[in-house]
Amino acid sequence: MNEIEWGLLFDPVLAIESLPYVLEGIWYTLLISMVSMLCGLVIGFFLALARTSPRKIMQWPARLYISFMRGVPILVILFLLYFAMPVIGIEFTAVQAALIGFSINSAAYIAEVFRSSLASVDKGQWESSTALGLTYWQAMRRIILPQSVRIAVPPLSNVYLDLIKASSLAAMITVPEIFQKARIVGAREYDLLTLLILVALIYWAICSVMTVLQNYLEKRYAEYL
Repeated sequence: MNEIEWGLLFDPVLAIESLPYVLEGIWYTLLISMVSMLCGLVIGFFLALARTSPRKIMQWPARLYISFMRGVPILVILFLLYFAMPVIGIEFTAVQAALIGFSINSAAYIAEVFRSSLASVDKGQWESSTALGLTYWQAMRRIILPQSVRIAVPPLSNVYLDLIKASSLAAMITVPEIFQKARIVGAREYDLLTLLILVALIYWAICSVMTVLQNYLEKRYAEYL
């Protein structure tokens, strides 16, 4: 039985030396994930309202959008924005393409989270709101949304964690985030395995911090039960 050469799998010296350079890309990782999540929340909320609207003229475009974005790989969307749009005279920088791509893609998943959380609120709440003379938006803001947000926190947190990890795909359009930085070092040092393991540990650390925040929010909203 051959002895495993652990040095070929992971070089701790190279990992430590490369860490500062790789971490320079963390700002792009956080920028892309945070901005995309915020934009996705806004777009997704209105998509959810359109998706649940009784009017077909609003419902079907929202259904089509959500179906398309959930059915197309995000990498294809990034390539279309960065490489195909210049063909019709619209050019984006790599960061702009990443922000737009992840925002419009995450909005589809967020819309479904909002739709299901709104649907989970008892219909009696709507009836009570109508009986009190509240308008649709007043009922939504004061009664329905506070209850649905509590339900939506766990799945929305999962969407954000997926966004953090998926942001590594921005490296495919040259965004200098964590994964792109690691690829550069790995190619230069002829040791991609070490850098891949280093990147995995960095993403694990980021997602662990976000999971702690998720648990805090869940407990916070649980107080309103």
